[in-house]
Amino acid sequence: MDGDPAVEPELDSFSLVLPLPYRVALIIVLGVWAWGLNLHYLHLVKIDVPALIRYPSRNSHTEAPHHLSTYRLATLLTFPLALSLLFFWLVTHGDASAVLRWEILPNIYLLVLVIAFFVPIKRVSRGGRYRTLAILKRISIGGIAEAHDGKFGDILMADVLTSYAKVLGDLFVALCMFFSPGKSSTAKPDRSCGGQYMVPLIIAIPSLIRLRQCLIEYRRVRKRNAKSGGIGSHGWGGQHLANALKYSSAFPVIILSALQRGYDPTKIGMSEAGLFRLWLFFVFVNSFYSFYWDVAKDWDLSLFSSSRERNNPEHPWGLRRHRYFHTKEIYYGVIVMDLMLRCTWSFKLSPHLDHFNDLEGGIFLMELLEVFRRWIWIFLRVETEWVRNDRSPPVDDILLGDFGPKIDED
Repeated sequence: MDGDPAVEPELDSFSLVLPLPYRVALIIVLGVWAWGLNLHYLHLVKIDVPALIRYPSRNSHTEAPHHLSTYRLATLLTFPLALSLLFFWLVTHGDASAVLRWEILPNIYLLVLVIAFFVPIKRVSRGGRYRTLAILKRISIGGIAEAHDGKFGDILMADVLTSYAKVLGDLFVALCMFFSPGKSSTAKPDRSCGGQYMVPLIIAIPSLIRLRQCLIEYRRVRKRNAKSGGIGSHGWGGQHLANALKYSSAFPVIILSALQRGYDPTKIGMSEAGLFRLWLFFVFVNSFYSFYWDVAKDWDLSLFSSSRERNNPEHPWGLRRHRYFHTKEIYYGVIVMDLMLRCTWSFKLSPHLDHFNDLEGGIFLMELLEVFRRWIWIFLRVETEWVRNDRSPPVDDILLGDFGPKIDED
């Protein structure tokens, strides 16, 4: 579109360099690289991720390892992104009018990104791309496979989507602005595009997916118990309901955030300060409930267990016996990091940082940090699943090679 004087002054310096469509693309591509690193390091510590997610194993030593195929896909996605960005910077020179006019460039790349997952090129993780699309199709309505068909992979994918919720919201905003007359997707993001509640609805979808998955698992447990005539080894299903409650706790946060963004005292019937305090209460509940679940349920660490279990001499304080990462400090560091990144909302409590989450650069940084947190979370979540499947090694089993002499059992 032509330079619009009513729009151009709203473009901040960050958006001139990295407009919204490029931010979305960059975080998606970084996510592919991150998954490759997950696969690579877990392979080094002898954790078979493909086996856990029921992905077909390599039939020959001549076939590239799974992480190498993922790196190839990431490279395939990165190369055109870099070219597109360089050309965009070359033709716009940071000029607001040019940034608005050249919105076609980042949107062409988004189209390339989608096509790349369908191209039938075997050497760039064709099986992995098709498997990803199949999982996305299944979980898009909250579906979940049986354990022998790859349930763990469905759970991982759905949990990753919850960390990409705001990115999905930004993707919708970029596309909405691109197809709206008189708007440009490279202009200042209009997060009310499509209606005040459309973006919050998009952001809520990943949590809705996980909520339905938890309820499906609960029904499966109840059904198995009914067939066996008693409570089986999986209990009565209460943990799945508790997990569903955790994902449900995100909805008040999303709704109240939307109400704050479009605050209208005549419609809400509550002061802005009261609305903020209510939002703060629910975000506190969601953050600390999620942190507890990460540590106690997803990672099976004993930090929140009884004093006897926390101080069990068979493992370091607050951890567990079987661990694949070579020092206990890694686990403590990840716990602290997870807590800190779960509480980034606290920026709004600082008089100097209260508007940080409203700046485009700040929003982008928060999205990156959440994707980073999920990347770290995956290492321990996959390790925990491996241990649960009775694949824990003997105490003196050598796993880490150059990364350490043996599994940490001190």
